[in-house]
Amino acid sequence: MTIRDDARATLKTPLGDKTIYRLNAVQGAENLPYTIKILLESILRNLDGNAFSEEDVKALAAYDARNVKDVEINFMPGRVVLQDFTGVPAVVDLAAMRAAMQRMGGDPQKVNPLVPCDLVIDHSVQVDAFGSQDALKTNSRIEFERNQERYEFLKWGQTAFDNFRVVPPATGIVHQVNLEYLAKVVWEKDGTLFPDSLVGTDSHTTMINGLGVLGWGVGGIEAEAVMLGQPVAMLIPEVVGFELKGKLPEGATATDLVLRVTQLLRAHGVVGKFVEFHGSGLDDMSLATRATIANMAPEYGATCGFFPVDQHTLDYMHLSGRDDDLIKTVELYCKEQGLWREPGRKINYSADLSLDLSEVKPALAGPKRPQDRIDLDSMQAQWHKDLADTFGVKSVAAATNVGSMADEGGAAAAQQSGVATIVEDDPGVDVEYNGQKFKLKNGAVVIAAITSCTNTSNPGVMIAAGLVARNALKLGLKQKPWVKTSLAPGSQVVTDYLKKAGLLTELENLGYDIVGYGCTTCIGNSGPLPEPVGNAIREHNLVATSVLSGNRNFEGRVHADVKANYLASPPLVVAYALAGTVDIDLTNDPIGQDSEGKDVFLKDIWPSQKEVDETVLKAVTREQFIERYSAVFEGGGDEWQGIKPTGGALY
Repeated sequence: MTIRDDARATLKTPLGDKTIYRLNAVQGAENLPYTIKILLESILRNLDGNAFSEEDVKALAAYDARNVKDVEINFMPGRVVLQDFTGVPAVVDLAAMRAAMQRMGGDPQKVNPLVPCDLVIDHSVQVDAFGSQDALKTNSRIEFERNQERYEFLKWGQTAFDNFRVVPPATGIVHQVNLEYLAKVVWEKDGTLFPDSLVGTDSHTTMINGLGVLGWGVGGIEAEAVMLGQPVAMLIPEVVGFELKGKLPEGATATDLVLRVTQLLRAHGVVGKFVEFHGSGLDDMSLATRATIANMAPEYGATCGFFPVDQHTLDYMHLSGRDDDLIKTVELYCKEQGLWREPGRKINYSADLSLDLSEVKPALAGPKRPQDRIDLDSMQAQWHKDLADTFGVKSVAAATNVGSMADEGGAAAAQQSGVATIVEDDPGVDVEYNGQKFKLKNGAVVIAAITSCTNTSNPGVMIAAGLVARNALKLGLKQKPWVKTSLAPGSQVVTDYLKKAGLLTELENLGYDIVGYGCTTCIGNSGPLPEPVGNAIREHNLVATSVLSGNRNFEGRVHADVKANYLASPPLVVAYALAGTVDIDLTNDPIGQDSEGKDVFLKDIWPSQKEVDETVLKAVTREQFIERYSAVFEGGGDEWQGIKPTGGALY
């Protein structure tokens, strides 16, 4: 009898009697971190005396968080997710293997992924058109023109390979589709239940840890190995415990929270480590907020940021249209296996951090790194400092000595790089665009993008953005004419609940027409700036800015002409587009004037948390998820449906 045999048991579920491998059969497993338990279950279930050995089981059972040994183990993820940039090469390799198989006289149809694989096409759409009802249609047409051959290949792959599905373009972002639909939390194969787990060919695969599903991003070769049934080799990780307590104060959002978490964890140092979140702060924390925090694990440096399964997980599964029998099975399995979050449960971690949620403030992060968090009330002062220290823009008095100055990031000195040296009250550059004349200055917000799965997966911040737009329009405010505005939801469900809340039209009236369902500005697919604006920036070396609800803001990533980039919540994105500049203290300065010329402040258009919560409750429904995902693999619009797969077993 092996440890595996001893652990094998039957669990009665609504899906029938299922085999499980009991973790409580392994002495010492009960007090392990949740993520270590998931690694242990994988080894126990796959025990073969070779890739998965009893020594590995014993090593994990004896896990000492404060003295983690350099022991290599194998982990077999349950599935793989891919996006179209990094996923296409993997499918090309599978196609090449089939061709090689035929050349050697074998059956090419035997070459298939051995674990379930889902590829979501989300990385190709760009924001060429914006600010109009036709933007989505126009950008989709251009996307297909640019990617016809790639999409024909993926359409072939969808029909040729077993265990391989493709979510068409204009459907959503891979991590949000994974959160809302693909993930099951507990997986079943051949009558055996086990924790859902995955690797993905994108760093923000970590988002799924918010749902209690262990997963992280890997390279293409590693993902291909898993697709072909090979485990991931890894050192037993340190696990950092992060206690969250209290509640977010009025005016603070999930985005503000994740920027604070990112700042703290970057300062602590968690590269190569797992992070587990626990504490009383989870009692009232929505699943969407957990997913936002889990999403930015690459930014805070961890392999993953994990939230164990609890009632919020089950509630989200129900809301997002998962089967009720599956949801009950998840509860039974996780409680049986000690994977259910138990408040007050004592777990020994490699290090312990803590954050009182009541101390979180509205904030941005930038201008170049996600961990460089700035309180909203300090933003203007920090901008002035960064303008001088980072971008070399000085007053006339200081300009005489600026030639040898280099910023901390290693950029060229101000005179060498041609950065504008201006007086603080410089009148700006005259620009005419769309029939309007205006002055463009350093600090001008030229891109304001509600983008990225990090935030568009969170109904709270999306509804808040819509309410800010509604309140601003009521007072006669408009976005500035030099701002390129865009709304790119991570799933079509977002469109449905914004419409139901009556807020999509409000956003559109401020220029936030839907430009696509994909990563867009967050990954640099922001498209061209209006020509007069772009020319003014380049010709006068202006330090233009973007404000986006994304997860990364490295210089040159968002747009080549935009040097300073700030991460912010969707409602703050709307606010900064109204202001048109980051050279403003939104906590004290007016954001604009109403139709009577009276000053309007941010507090005048910012919704209460009560209003946000009530609107979310009314607008977001289970039926929206069920309808949108009922035929998710057959979507993609006329362009996708018009692609006819070529070839059979071979491409």
